[in-house]
Amino acid sequence: MKQEPINLVDKHDRRFPYLRLSITDICNFRCEYCLPDGYQCSSKPKFLTRDEIQRLVTAFAGLGVWKIRLTGGEPSVRRDFSDIIDLVSHTPGIETMAFTTNGYRLRDNAQIWYEAGMRNLNVSIDSLNRELFHKITGHDRLPSILAGIEKSLEVGYDSVKVNVVLLKGINENSLNDYLDYVKGRPVTVRFIELMQTGDNLDYFRKRHLSAEVIRSRLVELGWIENIRVNGAGPAVNFTHPDYLGAIGLIAPYSKDFCAGCNRLRITSTGDLRLCLFGNIGIPLRDLLQSDDQKQALQQRVMKQLNYKKSSHFLAQGETGLIPNLSSTGG
Repeated sequence: MKQEPINLVDKHDRRFPYLRLSITDICNFRCEYCLPDGYQCSSKPKFLTRDEIQRLVTAFAGLGVWKIRLTGGEPSVRRDFSDIIDLVSHTPGIETMAFTTNGYRLRDNAQIWYEAGMRNLNVSIDSLNRELFHKITGHDRLPSILAGIEKSLEVGYDSVKVNVVLLKGINENSLNDYLDYVKGRPVTVRFIELMQTGDNLDYFRKRHLSAEVIRSRLVELGWIENIRVNGAGPAVNFTHPDYLGAIGLIAPYSKDFCAGCNRLRITSTGDLRLCLFGNIGIPLRDLLQSDDQKQALQQRVMKQLNYKKSSHFLAQGETGLIPNLSSTGG
């Protein structure tokens, strides 16, 4: 498939072929670092419709975006999730379809979603210990989720990744468990530093742990850092000749983390976020109501790129509009 030229370029000369599209902010898990009290909503939210999603994705594809990741909340809580996969994956110009999930529906739907056009998935598993997983997420579903990953490997997904949020005093000593897990599986486990959000400051101060702890251990064990490929996310990946899988690190507090930023974000109600931790959301929904608004939509997006900053300011405690990671797709 021929890629469109990348027209999404900011004043720091960063290109954006990658869009993270939230289709809901509802999540049915109660992860203690994100939604410890579960999803709370005072009124029924009006998430983007399939028609709006189609117009949005078509417009971004016309600007050179070729990778779409569906996020949430938990994207698969939407009853029309398979239909959304189908329409996005068949949009001209979109070459890579991915989504991030807690995995609760994966075992029963891996084949269905693959047939709809999904090819890459990230599954959040913060511990391979069943009791600890239950404690962190509020759900005793680890065996089912692991079975879902096995089903996905059997189906033939191009990429299967496991996301692990590093939590000091909880899972910081779990590297060996994950190394055993990837020994004979073509799975990438990615350790992600806990990020401060608008409502987790106390928890962040107690549980934040630098990814350097994992990096140092990997180097000691002979793991080799790989060159970052085009269109990849922010992870630094490591491989080892004795392992079928890989290990990745996502360290948003590290120096120059934002220099390679290549993605934009859309919230579940149609706001453009130039940064996960930005202070403003740019409404796009008014330009998603008819097909003939495509050019106006594209012009608004390109104009806003002029305001994208060189970096987030997490180190200074500025978390922007994000109250929790479920609200903008993490």
